[in-house]
Amino acid sequence: MSHASRWAGLSPVERREGRRDLLVRAAYELFGTGGESAVTVRSVCRAAKLNTRYFYENFTDVNEMLGVVYDQVAAQMINTLTQAMAGQPDDRARLRAGIRAGLDFSSADPRRGRVLFTEGRTNPVLAARRAANQQQLLESVLPDGASQSPEARVAQLVGASMYAGAMYELAQQWLSGALGSDLDRVADTAVRLVTRPPRAPGARGAK
Repeated sequence: MSHASRWAGLSPVERREGRRDLLVRAAYELFGTGGESAVTVRSVCRAAKLNTRYFYENFTDVNEMLGVVYDQVAAQMINTLTQAMAGQPDDRARLRAGIRAGLDFSSADPRRGRVLFTEGRTNPVLAARRAANQQQLLESVLPDGASQSPEARVAQLVGASMYAGAMYELAQQWLSGALGSDLDRVADTAVRLVTRPPRAPGARGAK
């Protein structure tokens, strides 16, 4: 398709939005398959079949683009988790549904897992995005605490924090194949570990 026919009949605003979408799609493919190092201004524009000037029409640099890609995938995952947990009968069931949905979402398209959990650990832009996404994960599994005692609320917060923080490491192990292929078993084990009551001080394991 020629450049002219691609944008025929579209307003300037629609053309710009279309070019931005092409760039983000190209960046997602490159990022998700080749990692952060595969994403450059030239590689993205080449994949999108756009002149490099259109990159700077939409983004200041590659990090800004990577942030947009990360945000889109993270939003999709949060939406998937929210839908999976909706209507579950209790907190344990909600937690299990969230863990299972998160792992399934990541492995259904390997690019998702790479963008969210594998790449960009040393990239400050992506690190900030990851921290924000972790907070969203935490909030997504916290029940309404209006009727809870302070002690119960703290316990809920601790459990949710453990879930949100561990989810990243769990996802990486799941995606690497280290945990096998039984998704239900992994989800059940994760829930059991997260919700296991703490031992009393000085308690010893059974002999």
